[in-house]
Amino acid sequence: MGGVYDFEPKLVLISLLVKLGVAAAVSSSLTRSSLFRRLLLENRPGFRDRMQLMLLIAAPLVLGVYVRTVVPNFLAADLSLEAVVLLGIVIGPAAALAGAVLLAVPAFFHGEYLALPVNLFVALVAGGIHSFVEMEDVWSFSPLIDLSVYRWVRRNLKRPQLDRQVLLLVLVMVLQAAASVVSHFYPRRYFSLRDGYWLVEFAICAAAPVVVGIPLKVWNAVRITQKLEEQARLLLEAKLDALQRQINPHFLFNTLNSIGSLVRLEPELAREMIVKLANILRALLKQRDAFVPFAEELQFTDDYLGIEVVRFGEKLRVVKEIAPETLELQVPSMLLQPLIENSIKHGLEPRISGGTVTLRSRIAGECLQLEVEDDGVGVAPERDAASPVSGLVRAGGTGIGMRNVRERLQVLYGGAAQMRIESRPGRGTKVTIEMPLLKVDPEVGHELELLRSDVTQAVELLRTVGVRGR
Repeated sequence: MGGVYDFEPKLVLISLLVKLGVAAAVSSSLTRSSLFRRLLLENRPGFRDRMQLMLLIAAPLVLGVYVRTVVPNFLAADLSLEAVVLLGIVIGPAAALAGAVLLAVPAFFHGEYLALPVNLFVALVAGGIHSFVEMEDVWSFSPLIDLSVYRWVRRNLKRPQLDRQVLLLVLVMVLQAAASVVSHFYPRRYFSLRDGYWLVEFAICAAAPVVVGIPLKVWNAVRITQKLEEQARLLLEAKLDALQRQINPHFLFNTLNSIGSLVRLEPELAREMIVKLANILRALLKQRDAFVPFAEELQFTDDYLGIEVVRFGEKLRVVKEIAPETLELQVPSMLLQPLIENSIKHGLEPRISGGTVTLRSRIAGECLQLEVEDDGVGVAPERDAASPVSGLVRAGGTGIGMRNVRERLQVLYGGAAQMRIESRPGRGTKVTIEMPLLKVDPEVGHELELLRSDVTQAVELLRTVGVRGR
C-alpha cells in the first residue's frame, strides 16, 4: 500500500526538471517509429488507428508510473496526468479514456485507488477541449504564449476574444492544481507532486503545461518536416511528369514527319514505320515511372532506330557494345532516344555518306556509364555554364531533347550524375552519362507488364491502320 508522501522543496524542483527531460526523451523516441509518424499524420484516422497511436504514447508512460511506485524518490517517472491531457487534446476523448485506464493500473495495484477516477475526469476534460479547438491551435500550443502581458491585455481590452491557447494553458494548470489538492487530502489514495510552500506549488502547476507542450513541439516539428518532404516529392513528380510530357510530343512529331514523307513514295516502308511507331506508343503509354530496366530502354531505342534505318537506308549504321551485367539496372525512361536523335539529326544527317551511331554501356566502379557516339560532322565545342549537369555542349545540342535529358538527370540524381559531351569538327561527337547503380525491382517489372495489356487494343488498331495503308 502507498504511504504518505512528504516531499522536500528541493526534491520537488529536481523532479520537475527531470520530468521535462523524460517528456522530451519519450516524445523524441516515438518520432523514430515510422508507424507512429504515419498515425500522427493521418488526416482522418479511424478508431483502430487512434487506439494504436494511444498505445504507442501510453505504453512507455505506463512503465514510468510503475517505476515510480517501486523506486523510492523517483517521482519524475510519473507523467500520467500530462499524458492523459496529451492523449485527449491530440487524439480525442475515446483514446484519452482508454489511456487513462492503462496509466491508472500500476497506481491502482499500489493502493492509489483514486488514480482511475482522477485520470478519467482529466480525460473527459481534455477530450472536450479536443472537440472545441482546431488541431492547428493544439499543434501551435506553447506555454510561452505572449511574453508581453501588457500587449495581451491591451489587445483583449480593445476586442475581447477567447484565446484558445490561453484557455489550454489555464486548463492544464487548473487540472494539475486540482490533482495536487486531491493528493493533499488523500495522500495514500492518489499521487501528485505537492509542497506547502506556495511558490513551489505554482512551479508544479506551471510545469504541467510545459510537459504537455514539449511533445507537441517535437511532434509538430516532425509533422512540418513530413509535410515539406511530401511537398518536395509532389513537386519532383510534377516536374518529371512535365519533362516527360515535353519529350513525348517532340519525338512523336519528328517520327510522324518521317512517316509522312514516305506514305506516297514508299508505302511499304511507311507501313513498317507505323508498326514500329505502334510499338513505341505502347512503350510511351506504359512508362509512367521515372525509371525503367535498361533492357527495356534498349528495346525502345531499337524501335526508334528501326524507323531511322528505314529513313536513311544504308547511310545509317548502328553498333552496340552493351555489357550484359548492365541490362538488369534501372535508368531514367527515354534517356537514350533524345541522344540518338541528336546524333542522327545534327551529326549524320548533314553528312552525305551518313555514318555510324555507337551505343555503349558498362559498369565503372559504383556507376553505370552509358555512351552515345557518332562519327558525323561534329562541331567546335563550347562550355555551357548554364547547364545543370556538367559537360561540353555543342551547337545544336541544347535543343529540347538534350536539355530534357540534363534536367531529368539533375532532378533525379542531383550532383550524383554527370553528363559529358565531347565534339570535334569532322570527327564526330560522344555523349557520356555516368549515374549511380540502381537494381531492378521485380515488382516494378510485373506492374509494367500489367500495364502493357491495357493498351493492346489501341496498338492493334494502329497496326490495322498501317495494313490498310498498304
